[in-house]
Amino acid sequence: MSSELRKRILSAIVLAIVALAATWAGGFPFRLLSALIAVLVYYEWSRMTRLADVDFRGNALGWLAIVAIALNLAFGDEGLGVPLVGGFTLTALVWLAVRRSTGWLPGGILYSGLSGVSLAAIRAADQPGLLAMLFVFAVVWATDILAYFVGRALRGPKLAPRISPGKTWSGAIGGTVSGIVAGSAVSFAFFPSLSLRTVIIAFLLSVSSQIGDLFESFIKRRFGVKDSSHLIPGHGGVMDRVDGLVFAGFTAFLLAIMHAAWSEEAGTSVAAFLFGL
Repeated sequence: MSSELRKRILSAIVLAIVALAATWAGGFPFRLLSALIAVLVYYEWSRMTRLADVDFRGNALGWLAIVAIALNLAFGDEGLGVPLVGGFTLTALVWLAVRRSTGWLPGGILYSGLSGVSLAAIRAADQPGLLAMLFVFAVVWATDILAYFVGRALRGPKLAPRISPGKTWSGAIGGTVSGIVAGSAVSFAFFPSLSLRTVIIAFLLSVSSQIGDLFESFIKRRFGVKDSSHLIPGHGGVMDRVDGLVFAGFTAFLLAIMHAAWSEEAGTSVAAFLFGL
């Protein structure tokens, strides 16, 4: 085994232990993890898009926004998460219009801030929140792992050759099927029956996670970088590891909000939406 592979495996084990331990604990540990993810994602986003070089003051505004969102995630009111992300994104859009800055600034605030807010909202502080987070993990991890292996085994037409030449349609389909199976297995392990809605949501989260992977690949190709950073030995950066997770988190969180608005059931948790509780 090469030293690089050994480093990659060790890093993956450490990351999995930290993520699962924080998920199991819930509460402050998971909120802190969500806040840390938001901060590190913005760091990598601003680094890849060279925000400081393009608009130093705008980047300072972005850092102010993410620090405020992260502090609220860790220590503040969870209900302020979306208003803070929306307010700072709108402020950055105004800054963009006035200062002729770059659209990567409001995009970075929205992407980074919503990454932390959506994950914290999914986990929440109760037992259903734990199941919801495990459900999302299962879908995303199964999609990611099986898309890689099925794609390598079957090959075939490329999914998006200009963005990510290594991805194939066979891998995408195999990953989606695997994500649905994994999500359904988690749901069935804790509930007596499996609803069609849960299967459909697993499908949507699996597809979203692959879109998130392609989105980050697009940014890296756009700016000519191989990895989002070198924060994780053998793996690159945080965005390289959570790109699919945060997009799946966005999807679950936003679908739950839309469902609550449509059904006029204010305060419905993401877990209640995922499992029809």
